[in-house]
Amino acid sequence: MRIIQRDMRYTKPTTDEKRDSMLISLVRTLVMYGAILIAVRLMGKRQISQLQTSELVVTLLISELAVMPIQQHDDPLWNGLIPMVVLVVCEIVVSLFMLKSGKFRQLVCGNPIVVIENGRVLQEQMRRLRMSTEDLFEQLRQAGSFALEDVAYAIMETNGQLSVLKKSSADYLTPKQAGVKAASEALEVV
Repeated sequence: MRIIQRDMRYTKPTTDEKRDSMLISLVRTLVMYGAILIAVRLMGKRQISQLQTSELVVTLLISELAVMPIQQHDDPLWNGLIPMVVLVVCEIVVSLFMLKSGKFRQLVCGNPIVVIENGRVLQEQMRRLRMSTEDLFEQLRQAGSFALEDVAYAIMETNGQLSVLKKSSADYLTPKQAGVKAASEALEVV
């Protein structure tokens, strides 16, 4: 067996080659940016804090997939776009199944968990969530509850946000409770 050794010297890229490479990177970046915008739009309007687990996973995977075709000029652009399309289709199908089946939604997203009941922190549920009392109190303050004894129930929702139901003695008085007729709340059309 005869091995032929080739001349493997490095040659500096020409100005035209550099410009072409940058142009390819620019076009690929714009294409992937457009694809990500379309993918996120198809998955629905939500803020990052409102993402369910499956949506967050798909978002992270799409961002990772988008980097490869931008950096690797030798690979066709389709190598990044096709997996993105597959992930978006999977997310849409999972979302549709979650709308149709409560059990499937529970399997994918979990259940809301009561963490405070009648002003008492349920430590077992806090351990189950791996949540510190400092994190809980921070979320309580963000929800407008500054005293634990004022909280009837606090529920950790499946998207990670805390819902707080204050005790009636600590909640704000509404016009209906005061017997006052409030002005109509109509939506202004601009």
